[in-house]
Amino acid sequence: MRTNSLIPLLLITLFLPDCANAFHKVIDLGTLGGRESQAYSINNAGQIVGCAASSSLYLRATLFDPTGNGNNIDLGTLGGRESQAYSINNAGQIVGWAQNRQRSLRATLFDPTGAGNNIDLGTLGGQESIAYSINDIGRIVGRATIRLVPDPATLFNRRPGANNIDLGTLGGRESQAYSINNAGQIVGCAQNRQRSLRATLFDPTGQGNNIDLGTIGDLFSEARSINESGQIVGRVFDTWGNARATLFDSTGQGNNIDLGTLGGKSSESWSINDNGQIVGWSLISSGGTCATLFDPTGAGNNINLNTLIDPACGWTLVFANSINNYGWIVGQGRNPAGQEHAYLLIPEPGTIVLIGLGILALRKRRK
Repeated sequence: MRTNSLIPLLLITLFLPDCANAFHKVIDLGTLGGRESQAYSINNAGQIVGCAASSSLYLRATLFDPTGNGNNIDLGTLGGRESQAYSINNAGQIVGWAQNRQRSLRATLFDPTGAGNNIDLGTLGGQESIAYSINDIGRIVGRATIRLVPDPATLFNRRPGANNIDLGTLGGRESQAYSINNAGQIVGCAQNRQRSLRATLFDPTGQGNNIDLGTIGDLFSEARSINESGQIVGRVFDTWGNARATLFDSTGQGNNIDLGTLGGKSSESWSINDNGQIVGWSLISSGGTCATLFDPTGAGNNINLNTLIDPACGWTLVFANSINNYGWIVGQGRNPAGQEHAYLLIPEPGTIVLIGLGILALRKRRK
């Protein structure tokens, strides 16, 4: 991602209602009149997208007001009832899915003003599609159906008359593309010939030269995010269905790093920024789920983000879904009223220094 000016971020920080002092600020991003919301993506300008329940209880793609003052924008649909926004790039372009009049899910480029001029990105000949990621030059990836074949990973093409590109698999039938960086590198997952789902670095030309990123001795894996340096994070699954947050070896040689947990059996990493900071969630020994900042070295010095906020806030941060280059994190948690709301977490500067030391240690280890 390109690094935008800090000015919009600083202005927001100055005027936010916060629960901070020496702790991280926690901002309740609210809803669209309903009870729940989830934030999936934040760009370097501090713009945040996800979904929120409306007063009619339908989930709608949402551009959140980062000040927490509730001026959230319903991004609408394609004529149906529901929608979700999964990614916003540094140009403010937003993608996800929206229902059309036939109630089919369609990959969608949303009108950020909320005026409803949303664009259906099409499929590969089937009925449904989903867009998961958009890079700064507007290239979009996700999945789409073909008439007689399960969903393959897809590179969507917005040019009039141009076809979307089927990114193929690893010899199996299904695949999904979850993230694309500005260099055009695409990651996700694909079935191999044994029908095992494997984390995958896709050939963006659609010629099928896809790279199996392997696992950590298990059968299944999935890549969820790639940064501008080509670092890739996601998860692997064991035979009992437990997931482990993973930093993948982008060469496909299998030198993957188990990022550990917070004492429980499972964890998942969902986002990595250009500084190598990784967020997701982890189970603790008591079984609860906590938003997590992972130690990229795999040494296990993971941070429960709830330990960085003032307990008096009354928040429990459950999922961390995205982190921008300034360390701002969005996800979902339980607010003091017990509602499951999207949040914005703004870091206390000292913590960023500590995480930076861990990243430097990882880089030295790899040289």
